[in-house]
Amino acid sequence: MKFNALFFISLCLLASSGSYAAEKTVIRLGVQASGTVDWEVAAIQDNPQADFQLEIQRVANAEAGKIALQSGAVDMIVSDWIWVSSLRATGSDFTFYPYSDTSGALVVAENSPIHSIKDLNGKRLGIAGGELDKNWLLLQALAKQEQLDLNASVEKVFGAPPLISEQIKQNRVDAALTYWHFAAKLEAQGYRQIIDGRDILKGLGIQENVPSLGYVFKESWAMSRKQAINSFFKAGKQAKNQLCISDAAWQKIIPLTKADDLPTQTKLRQRYCEGNIEHWGQEQQQAAGRIYTMLHTLSNKQLTGHSDTLQPGTFWSAE
Repeated sequence: MKFNALFFISLCLLASSGSYAAEKTVIRLGVQASGTVDWEVAAIQDNPQADFQLEIQRVANAEAGKIALQSGAVDMIVSDWIWVSSLRATGSDFTFYPYSDTSGALVVAENSPIHSIKDLNGKRLGIAGGELDKNWLLLQALAKQEQLDLNASVEKVFGAPPLISEQIKQNRVDAALTYWHFAAKLEAQGYRQIIDGRDILKGLGIQENVPSLGYVFKESWAMSRKQAINSFFKAGKQAKNQLCISDAAWQKIIPLTKADDLPTQTKLRQRYCEGNIEHWGQEQQQAAGRIYTMLHTLSNKQLTGHSDTLQPGTFWSAE
């Protein structure tokens, strides 16, 4: 009888344990191969969390991630708040929580005669992305303050970031406006940064650091999972901090950087850690609204959609 009672208690404990494990919220995260989100995910998974369980689903590129999110194949991706606002304007309930404020940069060869935006006049400029790339639109606005029409005065070459990197290495372009990690890799090889996205914004009167990239997910999905979602964001911040202060933590994710040499690894870490979000509140969100208005005008509504203002609810309140 005593044995049966102990057996029954054991079964109850096992059932309780299994029930607790089952209560973990599963977050299906769409992640691009070789993206920096991989770095944080790896660091998070080194320290299993009580409130959530990550299920990583690989996506080929940013557009594939957007399709996966909108179709319900994943719960969350990393994207930008301008896209989120355009979706909300059509009735969707996607929302954004900041991931990084690292931004792209304008780089040139070390011995280049280009030392300022004005020096781009008459030069060949490689631009990662397309004509609606945010940094390209904002760089044009900054140049206009110096009476320079970049759209008319430079020879433009648009392409994917790897292609732009090859173009500048082969001297087919004189300068490259590219995404931050490609700029960092070029810097590690001796290229020189002229200006980055944050300094472009400062030149345009935006003093606050406004993250361009963040986690995007459905507000309706998150509302019933607040504790797990907030735990995930907290774990992500802790993981990033660990990668920036702990050499041991950084060593573990070096293979994910796809960088074989120490100078590149070091520069990637430096630029990645500069993207740490120190402040995210009303001031930064109001600044985002001003950036939106600028981009709405600069892109002739093509980037933002028809809404004149940033949509309410674009930014997730973690409270």
